[in-house]
Amino acid sequence: MKLKNIWFTGTGNFAALCLENLIKDGLTFTKIITGLPTRSGRNGKENPSPVELKAEELGLNVTRTGKLNENQELLSDLEKNTPELIFVIDFGQIIKEPFLSAPEYGCINIHPSLLPEYRGAAPIQRALLDGKKYTGVSVFRLVKAMDAGGILAQEKFEIPESFNASDLYKKLAETGCKIASEALEKIPEYNLTPQDDSRATYAEKLNKNEFELSFSMTAEKFCDTVRALDMSGGAFIFVNNKRVKIWRARIVREGENKNKKNNAVFPCSDFCVELLEVQSEGKKRTTGQEWARGIKN
Repeated sequence: MKLKNIWFTGTGNFAALCLENLIKDGLTFTKIITGLPTRSGRNGKENPSPVELKAEELGLNVTRTGKLNENQELLSDLEKNTPELIFVIDFGQIIKEPFLSAPEYGCINIHPSLLPEYRGAAPIQRALLDGKKYTGVSVFRLVKAMDAGGILAQEKFEIPESFNASDLYKKLAETGCKIASEALEKIPEYNLTPQDDSRATYAEKLNKNEFELSFSMTAEKFCDTVRALDMSGGAFIFVNNKRVKIWRARIVREGENKNKKNNAVFPCSDFCVELLEVQSEGKKRTTGQEWARGIKN
């Protein structure tokens, strides 16, 4: 059974990726809802949401909204032409009644973790900061409690050592949309697996103190921090009293052959790390070796 009336509600970058992937997977949306543009600069330049930009790229219309539950036009649409299902992804608002329960199959979210692990705002970054070797993506039905609804589909993913947060972000969006689309093909069968709340962990927002690196860290922690923060502004370290962002690094393990000409290798508390891509204050990104030659000459 194919659903004929599905709404998509989202605002941020993850939502934009999901919108594109869900459409590639064959879903169509009768309404796309996104947040209001932000404003920047002296002239208050209007910046449409990532979802609005993606919809425009795909030739789709969007409906902008402030607080969803105060939008009388959408409340009227919900009553007159109730959608069978609403995707709510990276929207930035808490979904309340009547939107939560009006659709026959509810509101569905794609969350980049193996729920009930890493409920909350920064699941990808927290998984990498914690040095996890596996993560995953969950498709679940929204309830009032945060990220606590029954799971419709879930897939585990082994994190390659070369993956940073932006790589994982794209992969989990793609996988989440695929398993969501496959699950919806089985409607009207709609089996949800309850989450075990006793196993729940929470992915708190990133703290600015977590962005600073130190060579006193273990090499693994150093590299995990670099990987986790690449799409959040980048991790940094102070060298000669100057802030240097580290965009990519790798562990140089004991016994590994070292290139004597590679001066971008630094000792941590256990092993060494090689800085692969760095950026000094006010300068462009460069290779670690080019940067290191500059500070060591």
